[in-house]
Amino acid sequence: MPRYALRIEYHGLPFSGWQRQDNAPSVQAAIEAALAKFLREAPLVTGAGRTDSGVHARAQVAHVDLDREWDTYRLSQAINQHLRPKPVAITAAARVADDWHARFSALDRTYLYRILSRRSPAAIDDGLVWQVRQRMDEAAMQAGADRLLGQHDFTTFRSTACQAASPVKTLDRLDVRRVGDEVHLHVKARSFLHNQVRSFAGTLERVGAGAWQPEDVTTALEARDRTACGTVAPACGLYLMHVGYPEDPFATLTPGPTPTYRKRG
Repeated sequence: MPRYALRIEYHGLPFSGWQRQDNAPSVQAAIEAALAKFLREAPLVTGAGRTDSGVHARAQVAHVDLDREWDTYRLSQAINQHLRPKPVAITAAARVADDWHARFSALDRTYLYRILSRRSPAAIDDGLVWQVRQRMDEAAMQAGADRLLGQHDFTTFRSTACQAASPVKTLDRLDVRRVGDEVHLHVKARSFLHNQVRSFAGTLERVGAGAWQPEDVTTALEARDRTACGTVAPACGLYLMHVGYPEDPFATLTPGPTPTYRKRG
């Protein structure tokens, strides 16, 4: 059975997360249902990561095994046709090796967390950012973020419901950048604990607001105690931005056909 990689974008608000659940809508189930509408059976779709309820994705990656060869552009468009009107889109599809795995072949994941720092409400980006009323000191936030880089026991920044075998992870990147009224956190690691990025965001917000000093982040980290963490930031500001592989399965794709228009008259 040929295997295909899918690159997926979605708005997380209507979903209980990526993973299929019995009594709640999920992104995985939406894609499987779309496939079932034009295939003889509903194949299993396997994702690179399990984003939580309300979390968005610009480039989630999944794989699916189909019963015949497909033109990749036509496959992505067929799935999109049957996903409507759900806020999910296949932005690319690629044929991959039969042993390629969206989760286990991945080298790293990159997330973005968006904090809107202003008093006036978010009219356009409501549900897409975490809004705080005070001005953030991004330099102080970066000083705090630097203390989290490298390999650590991240128990403080781990949900009590986390099922990972170990709290030890290696954080490769945590950059803080101001973009207009927003502060963006760019976070990269091979894998993450449950709620780890949102815990980072809530803790660094305390630093940016002046309630914590950068060295307090080290104190929290070394406590290895969930109660030492800052507020867990809401899911609405979090985006899965990139999943890295030894070779990008979508790198050599060509765009689909360009529509042609006939001149009238």
